[in-house]
Amino acid sequence: MPTQTVLSVVGARPQFIKAFPVSRLLRERCSEVLVHTGQHYDFGMSDVFFDELDIPTPEYNLGVGSASHAEQTAEMMRKLDEVVVAENPDLVLVYGDTNSTLAATLVAVKRTIPIAHVEAGLRSGDWSMPEEVNRVLTDHCSSLLFVPSDLAVKTLANEGITAGVVVTGDVMYDAITLVRDRARDESTILDEAGVEPGEYILATVHRQANTDDPARLERIVRGFVDAPLPVVFTVHPRTEAALKRNGLWELTTRELIVLEPLGYLDFVRLVDDADRVATDSGGVQKEAFYLDTRCVTLREETEWVETIESGWNELVGTDTDAIRTALRRTDELPPKPSLYGDGDAARRIVDAVVNAL
Repeated sequence: MPTQTVLSVVGARPQFIKAFPVSRLLRERCSEVLVHTGQHYDFGMSDVFFDELDIPTPEYNLGVGSASHAEQTAEMMRKLDEVVVAENPDLVLVYGDTNSTLAATLVAVKRTIPIAHVEAGLRSGDWSMPEEVNRVLTDHCSSLLFVPSDLAVKTLANEGITAGVVVTGDVMYDAITLVRDRARDESTILDEAGVEPGEYILATVHRQANTDDPARLERIVRGFVDAPLPVVFTVHPRTEAALKRNGLWELTTRELIVLEPLGYLDFVRLVDDADRVATDSGGVQKEAFYLDTRCVTLREETEWVETIESGWNELVGTDTDAIRTALRRTDELPPKPSLYGDGDAARRIVDAVVNAL
């Protein structure tokens, strides 16, 4: 029976997806304790992912929920510290760039426990994004930094971080590879939404900069309303509240096909069969890339710069005219390069963790 203990911390939809291929391999070789902070807590944003992806039931669910950044991070730290004391892990494994990531990192580093960061070395250059703060601080506290690309290696080196950097590829590519066929076979979401393959645009909006600024949010919605194809809009709870607060909910529900947050199989099916995706999500940008779907990103910058350089992703910000133009673009996409590994990132991560322990 393995004696080394890894405390894995997740809290949000993208992290559940990343943990799915890693945990199943990690538990063959280590004792893993999985902690769900509760940052995403309703069924559509949380439980359904554990059910569909057969992620082990978390040993701890901290139930933190929504709050301001300071309150949420502080409450996570308080509860995570109790878990760390109880479990005495040999390593803490964190994913991505959420408040859950930062909270676990700060607890671990203050307890002098090594940290392994999956999806290290990414930078948008925008310090107004909470995610940018979280990812930079996490990288500078980590002992093992699992990066998806050579560019991430250079980024870390420019910040003086060279020790413990391992190029693994992107673990979300593993997840897509594992579920794509299942999504095609099992999901009925296209029928439920009333759309045909290749004849709709999939949209997601959840970034605080877009949801909390009424002018930005209205410009995005009006860009969607003028799209040349039906827009399937999967609405995050934060976004729904903002749309209602700013008098945009009636327009949105009248002109767009509005869906509640979806499970992973349904979402992969929608990305796979969309004409293109319009999103402000980093994870969705990658999912579109892996599924050969054109992407329009509703931000002024992205941490996944290689997708822009390859021609498969376009930054449009929240300018309505730019959104309209991007949603109508018909130029042929260039050949797609292989950017983020070969779908074997989880094995490389687990090998590195075991070797370090």
